[in-house]
Amino acid sequence: MASPADGGRSVRARDARWRGALAVLEELRRRPGATRADVAQRLGLTTGSATEITARLRELALLAETPAAATGRGRPTTVLHPHPDGPLVVAVDIRQEDWRCAVAALDGRPHVVEARAHADREPAQVIGAVAAAVRRARERHGGRVRAVSAAVAATVRDGRVVQSAALGWDAVDLAPLAPHPDVPLLVGNDATLAGAAEGRYGAAAGAGTALHVTIEVGVGGTLVVDGRPVAGASGAGGEFGHLPLGDPALRCPCGALGCWDLAVDGRAVARHLGEPQPCDPRSYAQAALERAERDPAVRSALGHVAGAFGRGLAGLINALDPGVVTLGGFAEPLRVAAAAEFDAALRAGLMRFRRPDPPPVLAAMLGGDGALHGAAAMALDHVLTEEGLGAWAAGRP
Repeated sequence: MASPADGGRSVRARDARWRGALAVLEELRRRPGATRADVAQRLGLTTGSATEITARLRELALLAETPAAATGRGRPTTVLHPHPDGPLVVAVDIRQEDWRCAVAALDGRPHVVEARAHADREPAQVIGAVAAAVRRARERHGGRVRAVSAAVAATVRDGRVVQSAALGWDAVDLAPLAPHPDVPLLVGNDATLAGAAEGRYGAAAGAGTALHVTIEVGVGGTLVVDGRPVAGASGAGGEFGHLPLGDPALRCPCGALGCWDLAVDGRAVARHLGEPQPCDPRSYAQAALERAERDPAVRSALGHVAGAFGRGLAGLINALDPGVVTLGGFAEPLRVAAAAEFDAALRAGLMRFRRPDPPPVLAAMLGGDGALHGAAAMALDHVLTEEGLGAWAAGRP
């Protein structure tokens, strides 16, 4: 009979085994296509330990290896990839105009399998269409699907949508997106998840503290610290667009007066031009960028909007002290189209001590796929735990 001490040693050995496996899989997420030798060097593993861990991961259909290209006389190594029969997560992105459904393996790179424009924005219809796509993905891949993650253009609190000014929703139940009782559903704000992805894989990778700001329908974003978004007490943080930085006479669809949202997206451009409020501010703003090349009035309107954006961004920099700022959605092309107005407003709004050395402001690298990357990362964070790997191993033959 094993002694209690023997039992403790076996638990520690099991946990150590999973810790090594998780460390290797995390490297796979950070650097897809890395060689086994590179991973071993970064993790401080001996050749024997790296060989043992990767063999175990192959046995559990978590990792595959292919020969690496020869680079000299050294011992041949292999390139690490997700196993073709390994775990998957489903990531969905519900935006104002459309939705997308993607599948990601353990490298976290989402591959879109279905995408549709909304027939209308009535919640039951949108959720029903997305849920059907998620079910089809699960039917295609079966038990390999370990989690579903949804990025939504909405305020998310305690994992639930409580309001969406972009979609015209109040509280909406996303539970139908879970294709099976055994498959967990995770929900996040789209801008928050895009910022998290930029902090891990994009323009802010390696920065200790990064600020991500995006303009779609209004302004969203997040502060990312050590690769993780600061979501607030209940997960509803990062609603930058609802700071009272706009016209206090204008009421936002969220119910508040003077929201920054109304000063910086396509609605603001239309207002400066004396045109009706657009049904789709995002597409309207993109069209305005094209019109600006031949229409001075549009160019002037974009300048006003870029100034409002620069002033607000300066306030966020003063308050949050990021090491780097990334811009997504309409924010980056707006900055480029009206660089003088943006730069002047940003500099004027910064505290004096910040002006000699402001944080770099960079274009987001992941573009329109940032929210999908972030949703996949959130799902994999749930799957790639000791408990998650244990559950996967227990289900293998």
